[in-house]
Amino acid sequence: MNVDDIDDEVDQDAMADEWGAMADEDDDQGGPDDDAVADEWAAMAGEDGDDSDDGGGGSERVLDQDEIDSLLGFDGDDDVSGGGGGIRAIVNSTLVSYERLPMLEIIFDRLVRLMTTSLRNFTSDNVEVSLDNISSIRFGDYLNSIPLPAIISVFEAEELDNYGIFTVDSNLIYSIVDVLLGGRRGTAAMRIEGRPYTTIERNLVQRMIEVILEDLCTAFEPLSPVTFKLDRLETNPRFATIARPANAAILVKLRIDMEDRGGRIELVLPYATLEPIRKLLLQMFMGEKFGRDSIWEGHLATELWATELDVEAVLDEMHMSLNEVMNLQVGQTLMLKTPPNGSISLRCGGIPLLDGRMGRLGHNVAVRVDSVRKHAIYDDFL
Repeated sequence: MNVDDIDDEVDQDAMADEWGAMADEDDDQGGPDDDAVADEWAAMAGEDGDDSDDGGGGSERVLDQDEIDSLLGFDGDDDVSGGGGGIRAIVNSTLVSYERLPMLEIIFDRLVRLMTTSLRNFTSDNVEVSLDNISSIRFGDYLNSIPLPAIISVFEAEELDNYGIFTVDSNLIYSIVDVLLGGRRGTAAMRIEGRPYTTIERNLVQRMIEVILEDLCTAFEPLSPVTFKLDRLETNPRFATIARPANAAILVKLRIDMEDRGGRIELVLPYATLEPIRKLLLQMFMGEKFGRDSIWEGHLATELWATELDVEAVLDEMHMSLNEVMNLQVGQTLMLKTPPNGSISLRCGGIPLLDGRMGRLGHNVAVRVDSVRKHAIYDDFL
């Protein structure tokens, strides 16, 4: 008999004494009290459960709220809408990382180089364009984070049948206006807050956006031809909604510096806009030419020209039944209809390539090529 058995016997004796005492009380009072008995049994059941937990029994332990939050990675100081909790991470797990689209980095790097040249020609000033970062964000969160005042340009990707937005901050707006209207170098652009942008300022920014959109078309052209067309200019983010707030989008932050002046421009492309060319964006290309390796192409072409092929000279063709073919005997002669100076066909893999005439050169039977057959496969090869 072990210690657990002894404890069980002690508990049973105690329960028996308790029931005997309750029976005596019921007899003294003239009848049993059902409510009191039920409460007593519930208390005894709770005591038995606590004893089994203390003794390492098989009952399941219930997690409290702090332990649940710890498993989810949710801190008590953060609410559900906070940025660092585990519940927030579960909600944001549906976001697609931009790193899954490696071609975007190459496209935007090419856009930076194109913008540097085009904006120098546009402003007649020394312009430096740099790519700050590329990130993935919810579209609604981005609209709420736009610092005002700003000009938001909505453009359409015609081939992709969707939209994107460019956001130009106030520093860049006043810098562009100052540069294009002949402001002195070395002086900060004058900023007048608390008023809407004038027609001149909007037109100058619109011209700059059109130049950038042309460069964006050129950047996408090696991958897939896309025409980006300016749709409208907005100053209120609520009127620039082109996607649902919960949809994911690509955020590209560009920095434009003109000596001591400049600002930031942000490009937002929803994932729905890039969905038609998603397979192309998933490809891993390296280099300026989007994966084309001239050295490998030259080596492959050299090896193709050096490939050996079996060429068949077809003297004549005739139609025979299977019975006639099965009855052919050794020494039997087949009459060909092609004359000695007639034209014969040279084939490779069943495809006619050349036409010529049969002759003799020394001790060998030769074919002199007269013409080249024209067909799609041979034209593509050439």
